[in-house]
Amino acid sequence: MNTFLTNSPLNLEERFRAHFHPSRRIDRRRALERMGAGFGMLGLATLLGKTSVSGAQSTGKTQIQARAKRVIFLFMNGGPSHMDTFDPKPALKKFEGQQPAGDLYKKSKGAGYMPSPLRFERHGQSGIEVSETLPHLAQVIDDCCIIRSMRTDVPNHEPALLMMHTGNVQPIRPSMGSWLQYGLGTENTNLPGYVVLRPTSKIVVGPALWSNSFLPAEFQATSVVTSDMVVEKLLANIRNPKLGLVEQREQLDLLQSLNRSHMEERGGDSELEGQIKTMETAFHMQREAMETFDIQREPESIRRLYGDSPFARSCLLARRLAESGVRCTTVYYVNSGNQPWDTHSDHDEGHRKLCNDADRASAALISDLKARGLLEDTLVVWGGEFGRTPYAENQKEKKAGRDHHHTAFSMLLAGGGIRGGTVYGASDELGMSVAENPVHVHDLHATILHLLGIDHERLTYRYAGRDFRLTDVSGKVVRDIITG
Repeated sequence: MNTFLTNSPLNLEERFRAHFHPSRRIDRRRALERMGAGFGMLGLATLLGKTSVSGAQSTGKTQIQARAKRVIFLFMNGGPSHMDTFDPKPALKKFEGQQPAGDLYKKSKGAGYMPSPLRFERHGQSGIEVSETLPHLAQVIDDCCIIRSMRTDVPNHEPALLMMHTGNVQPIRPSMGSWLQYGLGTENTNLPGYVVLRPTSKIVVGPALWSNSFLPAEFQATSVVTSDMVVEKLLANIRNPKLGLVEQREQLDLLQSLNRSHMEERGGDSELEGQIKTMETAFHMQREAMETFDIQREPESIRRLYGDSPFARSCLLARRLAESGVRCTTVYYVNSGNQPWDTHSDHDEGHRKLCNDADRASAALISDLKARGLLEDTLVVWGGEFGRTPYAENQKEKKAGRDHHHTAFSMLLAGGGIRGGTVYGASDELGMSVAENPVHVHDLHATILHLLGIDHERLTYRYAGRDFRLTDVSGKVVRDIITG
């Protein structure tokens, strides 16, 4: 039996002193063994200035210069239409009603190519064309880069969602946020390093999108349902109703020491180590999270800037989390009517409503970060799992929709070392396929990691006998969209 458990005659203070006596400290051999398993090095990174433990640093080579410290991913569930947002296709008018050719594209049920009814205008000094349904993002377009040549592997929601979040079409890999936290540690030990804000618990695929998978459990996201922004409901049970911080600290110290003794006897256990870390984070969150998650502390003028929709309030919270040192925040979009961007019917009307809801808050986040000096080291990513078809899906013209489309779509990036006022890549004249500078999801992930100072080929984790990484065995950094 562990000696710590048998010293019952000693009081709590004496038991702590006995347990943490210098004679019980880890020796050099055990330290090296644990570092070899990965756990010791990760803990050391957090203690020693929260630096990266990516491959670039662990091999002793010069680390990539980090342009960003954190990421906010504004995820447009369902897939926004590229030819109705950032990629105008006037040629669709010429071919209106004609059927797309080729076996890759399914027949459009009789309606054929469907031009966008929206007006595009050039904005900012860069003159980037933006749809009339995104007037607020148009005002900050000089801070943004539009990638018009995105592509992914599968035109179905579940695999495409998994690909965008984890780099794999099956629910077997860690999410990008977990990889970032694993590679960089946390900036604030009083808050989770990776937070997911979702307006409903019914997000397609669900927890697999923000899973730590085979990475240690401490890199799992903290998921918060934001349908009710009352802070006590956002963070239910975060406060102990009976004990103060001093009493809780005593209890937790005792429990954590028992857990660590148990873990040492088992030769290291990532799940147990993650549980120990999670309990510490939960304790520290009492000091800071109740304030950080309370958007009512914001001036009315700032809340008005973002708007009063569920997405708007989540964007404001995402800024507060970034300001407090959260490494990665994902904001899932569903509008006030619980409608995603999956406009299979009545696309024109649905698209206008979705843009009206998402545009203001997205632009407010970018401008608010910039005003606070945070945009330069906060990377904002805006987009969905794929785009929409340039052809109609429904025979009834007034209710025509757009189907899923994976061979060409657009993404917006801002801040964090991104070259603002830039358009990269191009789709063909009808928006069907990438025509210039293709950017696969693996390339997007490689670029995001690069902006945060990580070499995507060297941020690896050994599991089941092989080294895994976010970008699998491919991916290249899109250097033309990066400053400097």
